Amino acid sequence: MSAQTDGPYGPLIPMPELTPDALRAAVARIAPSRIPALTQHLFEATTNAQQTQSLAPLRAFVHSWAVFVAIERHPERAARLRELERIVDAGEQDPVETVAEIRVIREAAEEAAMSPGMGDS
Repeated sequence: MSAQTDGPYGPLIPMPELTPDALRAAVARIAPSRIPALTQHLFEATTNAQQTQSLAPLRAFVHSWAVFVAIERHPERAARLRELERIVDAGEQDPVETVAEIRVIREAAEEAAMSPGMGDS
């Protein structure tokens, strides 16, 4: 299935540690245009964590960006996801199969985000 293919070269980078600094460094390498969004999200998460006296906003930040990195470090997977999302957004065909493939890609990314360095696929 296309969600599992990386072409002959594999991922661009290994899955980073699940820390803001490691995720920022990974995003800087694979999607530098997203650094402002990451920085804004981290600022908001930090502010919310302080206001609520909870680590939940920071955990959500780490999870969100870990999934992003898990997808984007595989260029073919990331391109396929963008194409699938475009198909769904266009609304020109029954989205059932498209949404199922999106789910497969996201589930693989979620798994990679939960266990960096394990089975680096």
